Amino acid sequence: MTVEQNPSADRGPSEPAFQQEGDDVAALQAAVEAAEMRALESKDLYIRALAELENVRKRTARDVEQAHKYAVDRFANDLIGVKDSLELGLSAGVAGGADALRSGTEATLKLLGTAFERAGIKEIAPQSERFNPELHEAMVSQPSAEVPPGTVLQVIQRGYQLNGRLLRPARVIVSREAEG
Repeated sequence: MTVEQNPSADRGPSEPAFQQEGDDVAALQAAVEAAEMRALESKDLYIRALAELENVRKRTARDVEQAHKYAVDRFANDLIGVKDSLELGLSAGVAGGADALRSGTEATLKLLGTAFERAGIKEIAPQSERFNPELHEAMVSQPSAEVPPGTVLQVIQRGYQLNGRLLRPARVIVSREAEG
């Protein structure tokens, strides 16, 4: 049989097979387009998240810088009041005598105590307490029959803590067992 006589030869592939291949190509093109759209959306979200992260980083760095720069702002303002009180006490002390100077000094000390309290500074004055090497520095030990060994007999210099952290230990004289 010749090509001209074969009816299926000039029709080419069967009609349903050709239509299926066209549908497959269209479906693949649609899938590619959908994937490209998702990729663009993901890229956009990534770029926005990256920009937001950079903004947060810059804002945090600026906040930390401001915190360091102005950390003692409130404490400094409290100390200005103490300085003013000292200056007034000195000027009144010359004219008013020892009593005026003493009362001015007491008022100034009270202002300073308030400033320390607001700043979280706690005084360590361990008179008659058990010696604590984490908070106290023993300068001398003295024999004593009145108190148990290891008790603070006298505070030479008060210590200070800032929010629980030791700034300076209290310097103390500690009792030891009496000889005899």
